[in-house]
Amino acid sequence: MSKDLSTAQRDPESEYRGRLQILRETEARYKQSAAKLGPATLFFLAVSVVSAGWILTTRISAIYWVLLPLSLLILFAITHERVIRAIREYSRKIAFYERCLARIGNMWMGTGETGDRFSDPSHPYARDLDIFGVGSLFELLCTARTRAGEEILAKWLLAPAPPDEVRLRNAAVSELRTRLDLREDLAVLGKDFRSGVQPEALATWGETPSTLRPGVFQFILPVLAFLWICSLLAWAIFNLKYPAVVISVLNLALASKFRRQVSKSASEIEEAAHDLNLLSQVLARVEQEKFSSSKLMNLHAVFPKDGVVASRSIARLNRLVDFLVSRRHLAVQVLDPFVLWSLQWTLAIEAWRKKYGPAIKTWLVALGEFEALSDLAGYAYEHPQDVFPEFTDEAPLFDAEGLAHPLIPESRAVRNDVILGSDLRLIIISGPNMAGKSTFIRSVGINAVLAQCGAPVRAHKLRLSRLAVGASVCVLDSLQGGISRFYAEITRLKAIADLTDGPLPVLFLLDELLQGTNSHDRRIGAEAVVRNLLKRGAVGLLTTHDLALAEIAVAMGATAANFHFEDHLEEGKLRFDHRLSPGIVQTSNALQLMRSIGLDV
Repeated sequence: MSKDLSTAQRDPESEYRGRLQILRETEARYKQSAAKLGPATLFFLAVSVVSAGWILTTRISAIYWVLLPLSLLILFAITHERVIRAIREYSRKIAFYERCLARIGNMWMGTGETGDRFSDPSHPYARDLDIFGVGSLFELLCTARTRAGEEILAKWLLAPAPPDEVRLRNAAVSELRTRLDLREDLAVLGKDFRSGVQPEALATWGETPSTLRPGVFQFILPVLAFLWICSLLAWAIFNLKYPAVVISVLNLALASKFRRQVSKSASEIEEAAHDLNLLSQVLARVEQEKFSSSKLMNLHAVFPKDGVVASRSIARLNRLVDFLVSRRHLAVQVLDPFVLWSLQWTLAIEAWRKKYGPAIKTWLVALGEFEALSDLAGYAYEHPQDVFPEFTDEAPLFDAEGLAHPLIPESRAVRNDVILGSDLRLIIISGPNMAGKSTFIRSVGINAVLAQCGAPVRAHKLRLSRLAVGASVCVLDSLQGGISRFYAEITRLKAIADLTDGPLPVLFLLDELLQGTNSHDRRIGAEAVVRNLLKRGAVGLLTTHDLALAEIAVAMGATAANFHFEDHLEEGKLRFDHRLSPGIVQTSNALQLMRSIGLDV
């Protein structure tokens, strides 16, 4: 914990580099030791073989000539194996801090978990705001070791939480943000980077009643297996074959009677349970921590059940499953019908399911929430300038000072202020190509998502009410589906309009609205769309390079306003300051951009 206390006093990059240097130096020392222990182990192996051969050929009874090098061989072999394990552990720690530095240095894109399996094209903002995919918000945030953690993080990013829940998460993130030792420990557990446990499958298995009931059979079967072994010994020693025949027939009958049920039950648990060992290790590490925030304390209180903590229960299930899986070995398959191996371990697993099965879902959800909070805490630690939002009942409201996009490095991000609420409900942003219009409205949307999932936001200050985000930024046509871009866009606009029927005010983000039609229809259609959304209580932003759409704000009076981004020529090159300014843009750069790439205009 002392390391964690010092962590709060240093900037993230310095802390990471300091720890990384120590780890690399320690790893180098272990590698030097391994380089010496390896040849030494081989040397004592050779000496042991030569000594044994010498004693056998000369018939000398001085056995200590073999025992001494053999003892040294065992000692060096054990030490060498421990050093190799330490090197692997330090390598995983080094990889963890290298990933941390890659995030700070903006070299993380394409190196983490993208969350593509959570992507839904029909979601009102996931694709438009780069929530999933390579270089996405999910990839930046996610360091979870289990799929349960990934699923909870994805769930939080896809739906806004109530303000009270967000405040609880904020407090938990604040407590976890400097627990770097904890995040390091979780990162190096197990051999793989992440657990293969399928949380839904495992939880469903735990809640499903079994057709096999352990009962008294669980105690009788080991006795029958022991009696069968004893009967074979009696046959071999005393030539008593009848007991062996009787017990063999009895065990065969039991194995045959339950074969179908055992096969079904074994298949179910093997499909549901993958990499339980890593899951138990992650649980055990979390159980060791002590917390003060109410959210973390409540999650921590979930893990004990009937005096046994979740990690030990899962570890026992893992051992039982390993024994069950061993039934596939040839020797076990031969003996299985007589020692009832599969039936015994299946009943033991069913007894475990009866006692702990209903708690699996609760454990996985609690662990998933803890990992999601840890992901947000890691982001908060690495971005100390980001702040937690302030929620208000003054709905709708989005009031940001110094807002920037969290996926853009701090060194390149340009901060802007924006306010949407009961007075100013629509902002139309005009400007030339590449001026930053799309990036800005994405900044508004992605920070609203971060705010409502419990994370800090990339802003100096953010006050907002609870909002449902709807975006039409990344609209694609579909050749296979026979859908044009214009039809795909109006379908998305209908989905955003439908959001206004929900309980939350809508924050809409419309990029280059209705650009797939002629200017006359576009002007009329765009005004109709935004007037309908405002009528339904929504607030939002609309970007355009078509200045005819800027007239909408003039026609709507005080509830709407024009803002713009602009460019300027500097030494024959276009420059953008990406600053949001009041009014309609007065410049255009389309022809300059065409000329800059060699088009003759």
